[in-house]
Amino acid sequence: MRIDLNCDLGEAFGNYSFGGDNQIIPLITSANIACGFHAGDENVMYDTIKLAKDNGVGIGAHPGLPDLKGFGRRNMDILPKEIYNLVIYQLGALDGFCKVHQTRINHVKPHGALYNMGAKDQNIARAIAQAVYDFDASLVLVGLSNTLLITEAEALGLRTASEVFADRRYEDNGQLVSRKEADAVITNTEEALDQVLKMVIENKVVSKNGKEINLKADTICVHGDGAHALEFVSQIREKLTKEGIDIQSL
Repeated sequence: MRIDLNCDLGEAFGNYSFGGDNQIIPLITSANIACGFHAGDENVMYDTIKLAKDNGVGIGAHPGLPDLKGFGRRNMDILPKEIYNLVIYQLGALDGFCKVHQTRINHVKPHGALYNMGAKDQNIARAIAQAVYDFDASLVLVGLSNTLLITEAEALGLRTASEVFADRRYEDNGQLVSRKEADAVITNTEEALDQVLKMVIENKVVSKNGKEINLKADTICVHGDGAHALEFVSQIREKLTKEGIDIQSL
């Protein structure tokens, strides 16, 4: 049994520091690096890619909506064609820095509202998948397990990775609980560990209402901006290793 452990990183911007990338990157196997729209900038992208490469961590593009103030977590009324173009734009930006460091993008994971919109809307999911496919059909598209992000990507022939979350609660339909709700984020380490083990070993998760949901788990996400991100990643890695689960990059 094996699993990928990913984290959303490179989310500092200008003079605004964010997260503990230096401490987290050595503990994970895949890094989703912000591409400048919801967070990150050219300097942060350069440094984060170098850090990931130096630690043997898989590099992923983390394209988001153009909403720095809202950190890409607010829905926007945006056409599929515009979504296609903004994904291409951000992939191109990150790819440029990868070439400078003589490395490459391994996977693509949409960020925040773009991710959630794509999970529920077929046209948006298809636009995201088409952009990834047209940019580089060998890339892995990471999407929420059991959602349109996965099925639309597979329909195009892309490789996919079904993602589950250590630090987020689930609705009865398998979608993530909205961050507008007070209990959307799990802050207790033991609760997060229990959820991770159930998802990886049993391929199930318990919703906020107690319903057991079947899901596929190829990669586990811990949010780099979470208050307990470093603790969560450290404990999850230790727990999975003790259970004999191999932690490998996508």
